[in-house]
Amino acid sequence: MSQQSLDSEFEPTDEQVNQGLIVLGSINIDLVVTGKALPKPGETVTGGSFFKANGGKGANQAVAAARGGLSPVHLVGAVGNDQFGNNLLPELEAESRLDTRYIRTIEDMETGIAVILVGDDGENCISVAPGANHAFDPERAIEAIQNCISGCNVLLACTELPLNTVRAGLEIAKSNGLLTILNPAPVIEGLQDESLLTLVDIITPNEHEAAQLTGIDVTDEVSAEKAGRILQEKGINTVLITVGETGVVLIDNQVIQIPAPIVEATDTTAAGDCFNGVFAALMCESTGLATSAEYAVNAASISVTRPGAQPSIPIRSEFLP
Repeated sequence: MSQQSLDSEFEPTDEQVNQGLIVLGSINIDLVVTGKALPKPGETVTGGSFFKANGGKGANQAVAAARGGLSPVHLVGAVGNDQFGNNLLPELEAESRLDTRYIRTIEDMETGIAVILVGDDGENCISVAPGANHAFDPERAIEAIQNCISGCNVLLACTELPLNTVRAGLEIAKSNGLLTILNPAPVIEGLQDESLLTLVDIITPNEHEAAQLTGIDVTDEVSAEKAGRILQEKGINTVLITVGETGVVLIDNQVIQIPAPIVEATDTTAAGDCFNGVFAALMCESTGLATSAEYAVNAASISVTRPGAQPSIPIRSEFLP
């Protein structure tokens, strides 16, 4: 597609002005092995199947936002100059409403790889070789965000990129009046720096990440509120803690427990990414915190009933009445 046609495709309508989303995050290829159970240290488990799919938290979240009906969704990140990157880009470009013009190809780097093991109960464990994601420096991020920030009102970032790159993205978003959402996955060194957290309007850890950030073992609504209040003391206005099949606890001026629909999970890979992407998309539309979180929980609950990361993400009509 030509640059002119791309510009035309992503030109916002009058109704979409200031309803754009920037997703600053990782782009990976997922290599997935399924089996009856996850192996213990030193154990070999056989009998599973294998498939390959597009992944990476940033890409997953951007796809979720685009399938959630938002346009435009600008994905800012990097791939390597290799076969994985060359194959991945056209597939992302094929996603309706997803703007891939700000994905950079980094020479002499490999595309990020995630090796994912999935058990029969849907639980997973993941090991990531970040590749080009960790070579995506602040200068590249700033240049890309400056080129797509006009008309946007929300930035969603995750921490599979270098922390100084994430900080740069949050800084430019805040200076331009955007709402900033941080998915602190994974919890990396330096993430608890209050000068960074004060750049965040909404943070979306899962129960494990919340425990790492606060020292509070999150097991229920009461412990989630304790963890959330600690994060608020660090300068964050709103905390959304995802608690697996239980749902989400929203800590703002009040505490709201948002339960998840009861489903039979087959693969929980990217459930959190699905939640974050849909939530950010709905916040762009000024849907409201609790309602956005409720619909995002519904979308994530659908995703866990399907295999894979991006293949599992539902479209808007599946989770919105």
